[in-house]
Amino acid sequence: MTTAQQGPLRPLDGFLVLDFSQFLAGPVAALRLADLGARVIKIERPVIGDIGRGLAFAGARAGADTVSFHAMNRGKQSVAADLKDPDDLAFVRRLVEQADVVVENFRPGVMERLGMDYETVRAVNPGVVYGSITGYGDVGPWRDRPGQDLLAQSIAALPWLQADPEPSPVGIAIADHLASCHLAHGITALLVRRLRTGVGGQVQTSLLEAMLDLQFEMLSVRLTAPSAVDAPRPRGPHSAHTYLPAPYGVYPTADGYLSIAMNPVPLLGELLQLPELVALTDPESWWEQRGRIETLIADRLRSASTASWLAVLDAADIWCAPLQTMDQLIEHEGFRAIDMVQTLGREESDGVRTTVTTTRLPIRVDGERLWGTDAGPVLGADTDQVRAELAPDREPVAGRVP
Repeated sequence: MTTAQQGPLRPLDGFLVLDFSQFLAGPVAALRLADLGARVIKIERPVIGDIGRGLAFAGARAGADTVSFHAMNRGKQSVAADLKDPDDLAFVRRLVEQADVVVENFRPGVMERLGMDYETVRAVNPGVVYGSITGYGDVGPWRDRPGQDLLAQSIAALPWLQADPEPSPVGIAIADHLASCHLAHGITALLVRRLRTGVGGQVQTSLLEAMLDLQFEMLSVRLTAPSAVDAPRPRGPHSAHTYLPAPYGVYPTADGYLSIAMNPVPLLGELLQLPELVALTDPESWWEQRGRIETLIADRLRSASTASWLAVLDAADIWCAPLQTMDQLIEHEGFRAIDMVQTLGREESDGVRTTVTTTRLPIRVDGERLWGTDAGPVLGADTDQVRAELAPDREPVAGRVP
């Protein structure tokens, strides 16, 4: 463990994390630990660094790196090290000997070839907590396939579940983000165990496991009562879910859209003044007449604004919500009230100041929000400091001219 950071005590203050991972799941798992107070040092290749420095979401950059790199690496330090170079490798191994946590997300076998797999690290650092994310686990026919979010969604059948009428993947990196949560969860659990028992350990997850866990309702029904999902009932024109009856869906209004969740169709019919729906008292009819029900609701909602319908439905405690655009979300008082935004900065190699506005850790501890300290690090900015502080040279590597 390292010296705790100055300022209010955070849950993971004093823990040292080495982040060998690259865009996206591994770095975000390490980010969650950094936000909780851990000192996170990224180990990156010289010149190129984490591939996330160049993979620009929507083409957006802030200083020398992408905005998304800053968002997933805020508050970390960066060490540039060529792990094929004997001196650099020896330097990094000295860091590994002191680390509380190691995070990596390479394909199976990569860390073994570098001599930094769990068993090797544990031999020199018995209390280490070692966290790994792969695409599809360490065994099986998908083991060596590229571990990327869209590909993991596809293998896990998520786009099929959303088919309307064609398969439709989730438009954000949901596999990466959920896997990062699971890895951070497992790492913190093993740190607690180590504090109680002195025993470290290894936690592993994958994009595929994150996607399967996301679909636990669907998979549980499919594996327990397959007849319930073997023949999906036809979706209506506004359905938001294959396996939920009307009125569950998204409907157009005069000026936008309104989402309506699980609600009794007759009650909705009364509020919308649709006698045809009031008569549908048998819940089975909400399945059988899903298309007709959704069409009647949509035609009615088109006659007035979203706000006017919310006034009617909210008063009756109907489960509904406006479907907002990103601009509407950011401009809304509710967005400001939850206070999820922070602006962080760093100094570039040429001395220019860069700022990036991003989100914060989405939990509060003892009622307090946990804010970041800096934007993502400049590549290699902390190499000399970390070497001098944590891993000063011991002696030249055999065969290497000093």
